[in-house]
Amino acid sequence: MDANKADFSISFMADRLGVSTSGFYEWRHRQSNPSRRARDDAELTEIIRDIHTRSRGTYGSPRVWADLRLGSGVRVGRKRVERLMRQAGIQGVTRRRKTHTTRRNPAATPSDDLVCRRFTVTEPDRLWVADITEHPTREGKVYLAAVLDAWNRECVGWSITDHLKAEMVCDALDMARWRRQPAPDCSLVHHADHGTQYTSWAFGQRLRTAGILGSMGTVGDCLLTG
Repeated sequence: MDANKADFSISFMADRLGVSTSGFYEWRHRQSNPSRRARDDAELTEIIRDIHTRSRGTYGSPRVWADLRLGSGVRVGRKRVERLMRQAGIQGVTRRRKTHTTRRNPAATPSDDLVCRRFTVTEPDRLWVADITEHPTREGKVYLAAVLDAWNRECVGWSITDHLKAEMVCDALDMARWRRQPAPDCSLVHHADHGTQYTSWAFGQRLRTAGILGSMGTVGDCLLTG
């Protein structure tokens, strides 16, 4: 109607379109004066778009939501992220896989248990505890590898994937090291269970290179909620 108001009156066009003139003016006012919620949605959509772009277009709403909460500290609901992505036409890559569980490799040599369930420390970067959790979503299962500082239970590193390869725990450890920059001689202990990801050569090499002491509890310990 705005585009044709030079040729026709608003009342004439409203009558032909079956709408009220007051309704049109209210709509135009909302467009020029968006609500705070609309402005917040627009800002959040841009953050979502940036996360999606950095994931090379692979992240769906569950992983975007997790990145917002863990990476940016944004308190937002999953349904809101899903709605904004749908409205913006942002979609991830859907890959449906078989259900996996973390299993022990009988041929691997696990690290000694240096913690013995004593998870209380008096300063940061003395004990990191790690675990992998599974999260079913509409787009399939995703897995979160997280590293927490036992001092204050802060999540210092994480990785969100749709697979259970060793690279996910390596990425989580790399992020923790990058964020905290622990000194090579600080006697930092990394504690996990006997899952194949943590007993892999690649992960063990990451620990050795960083000068971090590996420690492993019993098979299946849920370290992050204990």
